[in-house]
Amino acid sequence: MTAEPRCGACAQRRIEDLALAAGVTFLGRDPEDHKYGFFRASCGHELRRQFKLIERAASGVCGLRCETCHAAREAGEAVAQGWDLIGPDPLKDRGYRLYRHHCGHAQRAARANMQTGRLDCGGCGESWTSKPSTIYLAQIDLPESGLRVLKLGYSSNPQHRFRYQLGLPAGASVDLLRLLPMPSGHAACAAERRANTWLAKWHHKAVIPASAYAREINVVSEIYCPSLLPVLHRVMDVIEARAGVDGSQAGFFAAPGSDARDDGDPIDDDEDGEDDGDDHRACSPDRGPRMPETEAQ
Repeated sequence: MTAEPRCGACAQRRIEDLALAAGVTFLGRDPEDHKYGFFRASCGHELRRQFKLIERAASGVCGLRCETCHAAREAGEAVAQGWDLIGPDPLKDRGYRLYRHHCGHAQRAARANMQTGRLDCGGCGESWTSKPSTIYLAQIDLPESGLRVLKLGYSSNPQHRFRYQLGLPAGASVDLLRLLPMPSGHAACAAERRANTWLAKWHHKAVIPASAYAREINVVSEIYCPSLLPVLHRVMDVIEARAGVDGSQAGFFAAPGSDARDDGDPIDDDEDGEDDGDDHRACSPDRGPRMPETEAQ
């Protein structure tokens, strides 16, 4: 009197038809969750999927992926490049995986780089990624704009970078406030990029826009207000405390509740990653979340 009875046989037939349209075979319902069912993929492996997802796949909105076959494909990609797939990224970045090179060195890398071979081992490689590097914190006084700014970056030779690569005017003065040696360029790049991503997210008011220094510094990001100095020192404290023995995961952190992640390719040809920036002069750093604890991993 208050509802319309549902035919179980018709509901079963509808699920079977949707499954066939999605390219799988319906095996049965999940006894622990009425929203899920078990299906047989064309590869022969069993999948557990929501019925709503099966409907979407049947209508062509999305596809169905076999985790077993996908894992085997990723492992094969790594073997083809001389690596072994260890597992998912410990930082839960879906674009990255944790790999081990045939020399025994383990490091996280973008899957896209593994597919194309655009990466070097941070242990036995001969490029800048495997050579020792340095994360630096510098104070720069610019003569034309009169700005005093801070820059957090990395380089195998910070003095050379500031003298020849940043395009600073002759009257500019640079004070390297802090140098943090890193075991490899890969470790330095990853730690520096994650730090600058975190800073841009939680202290965006202290990020100086590129337009303010475009004619005096040949970069487009990672330039901050002097008021952010205490935060930058704490960031470097975190990187230093979390640097592993081999540096493979040195400096990776995210603020509590943050979804900050590395943007771009951490195995890049440029020794000083560049992002985007925002304001100076009257700016002051956001309070933001508490910095991560500085206990070594």
